[in-house]
Amino acid sequence: MKKSPRSIDEQIRRAMEEGQFDDLPGKGAPLDLTANPHEDPAWRLAFQALRSSGHTLPWIERRQQIEADYAAACQSLGRAWEWQASPKAQKEPRGFVQGEWRRALNDFREKIAELNRRIFSYNLEAPSEQFQRRQISVERELERIAGGAD
Repeated sequence: MKKSPRSIDEQIRRAMEEGQFDDLPGKGAPLDLTANPHEDPAWRLAFQALRSSGHTLPWIERRQQIEADYAAACQSLGRAWEWQASPKAQKEPRGFVQGEWRRALNDFREKIAELNRRIFSYNLEAPSEQFQRRQISVERELERIAGGAD
């Protein structure tokens, strides 16, 4: 009498050794991970049509645009910070460099204020709290980008 394996792992290992998984359909093909296991099955066809045409739900598109505008604002401020600290800027009059930094900083503050208004509206549209986005803190971003310089 053949001794039975003690665990599922042992059974799988033995089946693999015996080659029982060698001729399974789809072997070697990439997994299709486009299906969302959390989406409503009644809406699955509509979601697939949106994805295949390059579109998504309006609130998701708004979130993506907010994130893109946020990244652009941070990049712009980062460039201004690097410029004012560069040797090239050191050759300019100090008042000019400080004025340019203040202008860039004020522009950044205005962009963040506008983004925070858009985030507030977006959060009202998001279907669940897990999709909401926190407001952006100018001070935290300054700390991250410029080491807190003001």
